[in-house]
Amino acid sequence: MSDAPLMPKATAVWLVENTSLTFDQIAEFCKLHPLEVKGIADGEVATGIKGYDPISTGQLTREEIAAAEEDPSHHLHLATAKVRTPEFKKQRGARYTPLSRRQDRPNAVLWLLRNHPELKDAQIMRLVGTTKHTLQAIRERTHWNSANLQPMDPVTLGLCSQIDLDFEVNRAAKDKPKVEEDRSQTLVSAEITTARPAPSSQLEVFGVPKPKPSEERIDVDAVFSKLKEPRGEE
Repeated sequence: MSDAPLMPKATAVWLVENTSLTFDQIAEFCKLHPLEVKGIADGEVATGIKGYDPISTGQLTREEIAAAEEDPSHHLHLATAKVRTPEFKKQRGARYTPLSRRQDRPNAVLWLLRNHPELKDAQIMRLVGTTKHTLQAIRERTHWNSANLQPMDPVTLGLCSQIDLDFEVNRAAKDKPKVEEDRSQTLVSAEITTARPAPSSQLEVFGVPKPKPSEERIDVDAVFSKLKEPRGEE
């Protein structure tokens, strides 16, 4: 027995348009990601999907919605259905993509290659539903429409859910080997090796002071005595 309501995305559209519930409350009840519910409110996700009233189908009561609107921490509970529906089992194999969305797959592949290079080819093929040949052509830019491709989020395009994308990204992050930091000695830049060392003392800055030459003392009396001597006759 599945706890998700019938047509969860259409139910989320109805709850966004007709109630004041928070994104987290709607996402928890409809088994969606809060960002996916936010995309519905912004008109980026589930465009063209008509809202599905969970009250008329007996999946919710008005009292339950009113209690959740008053208390943001209140969790919506699915009403007990008289008819039990079997749990949906996800089929293995390539993801089915509607015809209207198949032309957007190359743009989604390009977005995944640029924003999540850690994803393996099998993960990208599983998310978008593309083939190995198309994926390799987009990576090598040999695709016939490479010049016109623009990276676009596959969640926004409706090719996969945010939950599936986060699951594959987290799995790729776990499988990625840890890169050890290289702590070996590296080369020092030329500015450091060729720079002159800073002087550490006043002696290195000004050098050894030279001794001043000693001034000879002049005998003043001897000089004037010579001037007073009479000159001889010429």
